Amino acid sequence: MSQNPSPTEKTDAALTFGQSRPTGCIVLNDGQIFYGNGFGATGTEAAELCFNTAMTGYQEIMTDPSYAGQVVTFTFPHIGNVGTNDDDDEATAPWAAGIVVKWDPTDPSNWRNTNHISEWMRKNGRIGVGGIDTRRLTRSIRSLGAPHAVIAHDPEGNFDTDALLQMARAFPGIEGLDLAKDVTCAQSYRWNEMRWAWPDGFTPNETPGFRVVAVDYGAKRNILRCLASAGCEVIVLPATATAEEVLAHEPQGLFLSNGPGDPAATGEYAVPMIKTVLEKTDIPVFGICLGHQMLALALGARTIKMNHGHHGANHPVKDLETGKVEVTSMNHGFAVDGQSLPDTVAETHVSLFDGSNCGIAMRDRPVFSVQQHPEASPGPQDSFYLFERFVSEMEKRVKEPV
Repeated sequence: MSQNPSPTEKTDAALTFGQSRPTGCIVLNDGQIFYGNGFGATGTEAAELCFNTAMTGYQEIMTDPSYAGQVVTFTFPHIGNVGTNDDDDEATAPWAAGIVVKWDPTDPSNWRNTNHISEWMRKNGRIGVGGIDTRRLTRSIRSLGAPHAVIAHDPEGNFDTDALLQMARAFPGIEGLDLAKDVTCAQSYRWNEMRWAWPDGFTPNETPGFRVVAVDYGAKRNILRCLASAGCEVIVLPATATAEEVLAHEPQGLFLSNGPGDPAATGEYAVPMIKTVLEKTDIPVFGICLGHQMLALALGARTIKMNHGHHGANHPVKDLETGKVEVTSMNHGFAVDGQSLPDTVAETHVSLFDGSNCGIAMRDRPVFSVQQHPEASPGPQDSFYLFERFVSEMEKRVKEPV
């Protein structure tokens, strides 16, 4: 694989778009350069480069706070075909730094569309590059690991590749970074909106039951909707909430959300909070993604950086208790080291792709977590039982004799 395309290769790439020169490029920190057609916002952005194998949900992926600090390469070639709309946002704005696609975004053809993805990205300051050999790029990421990269879009096609390469190499990377503080809510709030359902769309939970404090490390809206749909009264607190702030709401359950960054860095303040809550109460605890990693750290396990992570909506995960295999959605570049779990904690789920840990549970308490995203439901309902299990554990605690 050549690292720097020859002038002929640059011309061939440009001819794909019927113009004099390419208007977008991706420069990897190992010197590889990919030329294509820029769309969305103009400019440059340095980030970690990952790939996602999902065939649907590109808007949800881009607005997932867990993608902060990352550029997403989509292996599915047709991006933009359903357009964009406000209902599918998982946060108030996109958090992915940019996207890389095989074909230029197509015109939308869907009754829910309200805006072309190119215009949506331009308005939100996000860069896209199309016309890229995403198969070649993905193979490079799988072989060499998730690289540091710069994505660039210039309508005139003027790229100082030497400067972009230095920018990619200067990017510090995600390892060691606490990004949860960047994506969390600024203050606490209540959430009662339930999952979308035909024909009324999103409706409020008018009869909430158990009071759950959800710690927002980068929570997706649909996770909060699943909690509300399961019958919870949800109080969302910022990532830096202390145990005292959590317990002040007298919760009947504690939820730890998904989020971006290095779990060890976020754990500097999250782990003490979780430990204190576990020491002072016996309430059920449920974690997802980064919340899973926070719980594992609090219980004495370790986390490790993965070569290229798990990003997609087709990841098979085995429930070791039931033997069932769930088709799940995943987005993580770090994993819990299953070999580091203490005797008091059981491994409950594993990835059938690489055997990595995907779930844990305390052996003597209703405290559990999973690496996958059960709210995304690619199965489509394979993992929703986890929300029901969380509520069931709260019900058991209420019924227990004093």
